[in-house]
Amino acid sequence: MRAVMSSDPRLEVVGEAATAVEARDFLKAHQADVLTLDIEMPGMSGLEFLTRLMRARPMPVVMMSSLTAAGSDAAIQALSRGAIDCMVKPTSTYGEELTQDICERVYHAACTRPSQLQMRLQSGAAPAAPSATAPSPAPAAPAARHNYRRGALLLIGASTGGVAALETVLPTLDPYGPPVMIVQHMPGNFLTSFAERLDRQLSQNVYLASENRPLENGDVVLAPGNDRHTELRYRGGQWYCVFVPNDPPALHCPSVDVMFKSATTGAKHISAALLTGLGRDGAEGLLELAQAGAKTFGQSEDTCVVYGMPKAAMALGAVQKEASVEDIGPALRASRQLSAAGQDG
Repeated sequence: MRAVMSSDPRLEVVGEAATAVEARDFLKAHQADVLTLDIEMPGMSGLEFLTRLMRARPMPVVMMSSLTAAGSDAAIQALSRGAIDCMVKPTSTYGEELTQDICERVYHAACTRPSQLQMRLQSGAAPAAPSATAPSPAPAAPAARHNYRRGALLLIGASTGGVAALETVLPTLDPYGPPVMIVQHMPGNFLTSFAERLDRQLSQNVYLASENRPLENGDVVLAPGNDRHTELRYRGGQWYCVFVPNDPPALHCPSVDVMFKSATTGAKHISAALLTGLGRDGAEGLLELAQAGAKTFGQSEDTCVVYGMPKAAMALGAVQKEASVEDIGPALRASRQLSAAGQDG
């Protein structure tokens, strides 16, 4: 890790620690802009240390995790408790692409403004336990359950900072409302753990997408990280997922752009949002959706961990309305509700 990060002139390694106790003592005596933290350490685990650190001295943290089931679950907990990003712990020699990816993500984590980090913690991004998460809103009244046009669909793309952002957005959506299709940049095992966590937290039915299963009202569906992209098809008044090869290889798989662009034929039924994330994946797809008649939203800079993807979409003119992470959910919900006159609101 020292060799990898030292290869980037923007980064300076100021210290190393083999245990949580060493890390605690180092941070008491030295200043650091960002901490990379292994989940599996002797003595106190990285997850426990992160929880204590966020209470005592909040700072940007990038977690390193294995792809084991236990490691993936801990990684999702870490992202929810305040970590900025989580990378898979490498098991072989670093290549140039992986080196660049690690350096870029650590650098952007280091650039997180203190106000953004504090906002994440105050909003419940670092709960002491699962029971401390904010309760889901009360279910909509039965009369309101069908207050959406047939075929309505909500699309969300997210990357760095997306776990905490989605845990803020999704509880504000109607649990009986249109299906929600999500691409979150994350390794496959992490996505499985994330879907299971969301399913425990939310009133909606949360699961990883499978081919040709119709998306129903009340569903929250995550594109799986299976080295294939997830596209959408609209037929018979319902939406379905299909998987396509990652060919030619894209930087991100699953890709937000691929999902967004595949849905343009049904854009008049769609509201789409691009949340916090590094890079520009989703910007061109959001523009195509907007041009085809969808309603489009972008997360505001002051509530993004990394204002990359929404910024790129704003620069293209793809975002019709920019909103804070707290307001994205209500905006998406209202955009697909039928007015009293029976028209889209």
